Amino acid sequence: MQQQPLDPRDLDTGTLALFAGLAAASTVQDGLAAAGFPDLRMSHGYVFQHLLHARPTIGELAEKLDMTQQGASKAVAELERLGYAERLPDPQDARVRRVTLTPRGREAVAAARRARVALEERLRQRFGAPALDAARALLADLLDDLGGAAAVRRREVRPPR
Repeated sequence: MQQQPLDPRDLDTGTLALFAGLAAASTVQDGLAAAGFPDLRMSHGYVFQHLLHARPTIGELAEKLDMTQQGASKAVAELERLGYAERLPDPQDARVRRVTLTPRGREAVAAARRARVALEERLRQRFGAPALDAARALLADLLDDLGGAAAVRRREVRPPR
């Protein structure tokens, strides 16, 4: 039984964008699981973004994520247990511990990037390059107009409240 297409007038723009984003994230999660990373969740990405090019302390990470140090410590402990992150002594002060991605964490980032590229290609094949490029441009303009683009540029997207 074929389902009827969703009428875009049934939902507001923000809700449509949110649901499309969640569906895309779910597809990427499926790709990660297939690549050997079934234990990663979308929420882990908020931590990963701060470990790609820096080695923050728990306090710095908590500030970036707008959460308590206890919450950040718990998130990092989970990523450590799963083998994606580790705490290492600061080269300048061994009393300070810095959080970094492990090789498995970097492999997961690469797998997520591959999954996103595969999804983009699938969408490009399905809808055509001009339509997908126009949709992406509109979403980027919406993000900018709603004040969210700066956080994306700085890699400081925070989890939803």
